[in-house]
Amino acid sequence: MHKINNKKSAFNFITVALFCFCSALLNAQYGTGSGDWPSYGGDTGSTKYSPLDQITAENFEELEVAWTWASIDADLDLVAIQEINDAVRINNFQGTPLKAGDKLFIITALNQIAAINPISGETLWSFNPKVYLSGTPVNYIGYHHRGLAYWSDGDNERVLAGLNDGFLISIDAKTGLPDAEFSGGKIDLTVGLPRATRDVLDWTGAQPVAVVSPPIVVGDIVITSSITQARPINRERPPMWVRGYNVRSGEHVWDFHTIPLAGEYGVDTWEEESWRRTGNTGVWSIMSADPELGLVYLPIDAPTDDFYGGNRPGDNLFSQSVVAVDAKTGERRWHFQMIHHGLWDYDPPAAPNLIDINVEGREIKALAQVTKQGFVYTFDRETGEPVWVIEEREVPQLPLIPGERLSRTQPFPTKPPPFEKQGMTVEDLVDFTPEIRAEAEEILQNYTYGPLFTPPSLSVPGGNRGTILRPSAGGGANWMGAAVDPQSAIIYIPSSDSISVPVVVETNPDDSSLRYRRISYGGTKGPHGLPLLKPPYSTITAIDMNKGEILWQVPNGTRSPNVENNPALVGLDLPPLGGGGRNPILATPNLLIHAQNYQDGPLLIARNKASGEEEGAIIMPARSIAAPITYETNGEQYIVAALLTDPTPRLFAWKLPD
Repeated sequence: MHKINNKKSAFNFITVALFCFCSALLNAQYGTGSGDWPSYGGDTGSTKYSPLDQITAENFEELEVAWTWASIDADLDLVAIQEINDAVRINNFQGTPLKAGDKLFIITALNQIAAINPISGETLWSFNPKVYLSGTPVNYIGYHHRGLAYWSDGDNERVLAGLNDGFLISIDAKTGLPDAEFSGGKIDLTVGLPRATRDVLDWTGAQPVAVVSPPIVVGDIVITSSITQARPINRERPPMWVRGYNVRSGEHVWDFHTIPLAGEYGVDTWEEESWRRTGNTGVWSIMSADPELGLVYLPIDAPTDDFYGGNRPGDNLFSQSVVAVDAKTGERRWHFQMIHHGLWDYDPPAAPNLIDINVEGREIKALAQVTKQGFVYTFDRETGEPVWVIEEREVPQLPLIPGERLSRTQPFPTKPPPFEKQGMTVEDLVDFTPEIRAEAEEILQNYTYGPLFTPPSLSVPGGNRGTILRPSAGGGANWMGAAVDPQSAIIYIPSSDSISVPVVVETNPDDSSLRYRRISYGGTKGPHGLPLLKPPYSTITAIDMNKGEILWQVPNGTRSPNVENNPALVGLDLPPLGGGGRNPILATPNLLIHAQNYQDGPLLIARNKASGEEEGAIIMPARSIAAPITYETNGEQYIVAALLTDPTPRLFAWKLPD
């Protein structure tokens, strides 16, 4: 063994060791160190990491189904409910369970909440808030929900959820009954919110406010996000303030004005007083928090409308920013806007990951925000100072929709490198054969395209079909977020290489107060129905956050049945296609674990953390879009994930044989 003689080297070794120990201690205190999974991301730092190590590469394929739990949505009289609300569907099961003590807690697509025995899968209690009685969902993808929050003071336990009908509820975790001391059990999130009136439904028949992601609890404050219509026909929309309530009493404690009011910091970035009428600009995804610092981190989305900003000139703070607020007061501590005057629907799509790093001997409590555009913005999470330089660079100013005023620059991180391809060129087109490439080039001529941040263009019948966005408006990264290994300071990011084309059209003034609006967006097919881009179509990237360097990037799966089965490709030797999809990742000391949906049928995959190589796979009976969790009970480690089994979605739990 090499003996360390240099005192400075010895000091650095001790410092790093102590740093890792503190990281592990924080993990144990606020998250998964006890073997539980008490927060959506495992802990409030959204690491999606558990120190449980019973399941390894050597025994992963020995895992067996320990139990399944059928969504209680199927127990409802769905025929009768659909006569009242024909938007009701139960199959968009995105919920990630929590594990606290002797119970699992889950929220279904229809926002029912249940407690489950973590050993047997037996339903212990359930609560139905009947969100389907409030009209159609405000989100165009229908009824769905991603998760819950859990709170306990040692004696009392509560499960909290924001619902698709715009209420925040608190449920006694022991009994399943609403907590009457919490404002009677529920809080109407439209109350006090400008331009949000519960009795006035929007043009789709939906309530003005909804919640699709979990709240977060810091101390005795529960913080909730909200969303409103994602495809508005009018520029006058409710602003989606982030709000804090006392977790015991339900008392309203604070609002953070995601669109500033008169006299507040940032209001000057909403020129022509557009703050008075503009809405959206909330948090549709997941928040994170540092309980020691007392800060909550908000990934704030786009303002009305996503792809046209002529009605809201200026940079539009705090849209498409990460904002740190004091959990007790809601006071802004720091912010960084990642998109000025957003036109691409490039919301920060996932919870910021909290990760302690060591950069050139300097210990930093960091925050890493993955983005749709393929960047990881990295900050000191206490001060908001960038860890590495972020440069304002000039971006394309054409094409220009009438009335639009573009930002001349956008912020580009110098480290880490982008984890996804950005912008569109001819060289990016599919080229399995020369004929396929030639057809792809012909298709491309129907669109506007260029580097990252090329602005949207009008869609003209018989002419230009719009601007190709790459990454697509769905990302890059999305709500699946990233996983973090707190011991090595490595972040693991699932992402997608895809394109979208916003269809922006001029409106009839009699129908809409938006001069131009996006009526749809999707991709565009390439030759013979193939993707327009070269593979791989989805990847997983590992980044060393101590150095800001990519360690490895691998396709998620080698196959893509929709491509391989194309008659135009018969007999071709295709490269790795990465057709496994973009799914949330669970990290343990031994493995990376995630679903793989479009490969050889749905699989649960285990990967080597050092190389990204697949170490094992388990066949699943259906695909999964939710984040998996792991927990320990009675000395056994379980992995649980929601699967879209037909006709009833289910939770599946796996463990090693007895």
